[in-house]
Amino acid sequence: MLRCLMRTTLSIDDDVLEKAKSAAAKARLPFRTIINEALRAGLSAIAVPADAVSYVTKPHKLGLKPGMNLDNTSELLAQIEGEDFR
Repeated sequence: MLRCLMRTTLSIDDDVLEKAKSAAAKARLPFRTIINEALRAGLSAIAVPADAVSYVTKPHKLGLKPGMNLDNTSELLAQIEGEDFR
């Protein structure tokens, strides 16, 4: 596998820098290796969309005023909105 190395400058927050340096020392790996592995892992995680969370609607009794009928929505809207609705 042909590796192409490219030098670049990154601005890294202090807390991230300390974690990376600590990880490199603990693993006894070069700082550059830790940064590249972290970037690969992070970019892979970003590329995979998160699983959709299913949503369950909980029914509630709303109550209906006497004389209102849910079977005829047009009539119900006319009663609620007024005759100008039609």
